Amino acid sequence: MANRPRLIRELVMATISDQPDFEIVGEVEQDSELESLVESKQPDVLIVALDRTKGLPRACQALLRGYPQMKVIAIATDRNCSMFYWASLHIESQAIETSEAGVLGAIRSVASSAESLP
Repeated sequence: MANRPRLIRELVMATISDQPDFEIVGEVEQDSELESLVESKQPDVLIVALDRTKGLPRACQALLRGYPQMKVIAIATDRNCSMFYWASLHIESQAIETSEAGVLGAIRSVASSAESLP
């Protein structure tokens, strides 16, 4: 749970803690603390403050890349608005020649693209 202001965070936490099938595993006051909390607790759901643009906070974008199984709920109480975010895997395909050369070429292209990653 990482939501501002503190009163809203406490109200949301009180609501969640009343649910028998939910467990609050951590709380932070600053977005800068999110990464270490997520790394140590590995939550299923992260609740954060929704910024003015209705966009996912930048810190959460990186966290969803690193922890794609996690879901994010962003709440903006001043606008009575909330958003649900999750990561998905985009799978692409390409036909290859059904031959030794085609298979080896595909393997080589995978290897060369892996080498170019930072």
